[in-house]
Amino acid sequence: MTPAVKMAEDAGVDFRLHRYQHDPGAESYGLEAAELLDLDPRRVFKTLLAVVDDQPQVAMVPVHLSLDLKALAKAAGGKKAQMADADLAQRVTGYVLGGISPLGQKRRLPLWLDQSALSFDTLYMSAGRRGLEIEMAAVDLLALTAGQCAVLAR
Repeated sequence: MTPAVKMAEDAGVDFRLHRYQHDPGAESYGLEAAELLDLDPRRVFKTLLAVVDDQPQVAMVPVHLSLDLKALAKAAGGKKAQMADADLAQRVTGYVLGGISPLGQKRRLPLWLDQSALSFDTLYMSAGRRGLEIEMAAVDLLALTAGQCAVLAR
């Protein structure tokens, strides 16, 4: 059980786990999950770590799109945003790249979810390990993480 799954269980929210055989050679972890689980990529979200004015922030966007760093900086009330390097992302979240979940991170960071997630009953995201996705309602994700929605994808 990953910290993400434990957090969802402890909170008592409705969720489902989906497993797939991860290919270490896959170019995109998120697109691989969408393809192998036969999901609409608009419903599968990647969890990214960015730094806004020296403060780590978690941003989630659909796997087929990119994070608009200017939009994230604006949403977070900052001036400049940049992607965190892999070492920082893994150190502050406690997860490996391709398995970073917005749930159960080592320390709670501000979370920003692309507003498009609200147009679906549920969304899919990493459950804390490559090859494992967790499905839940966006409102539950936001409640568990004290997250906020913004237009972040381009």
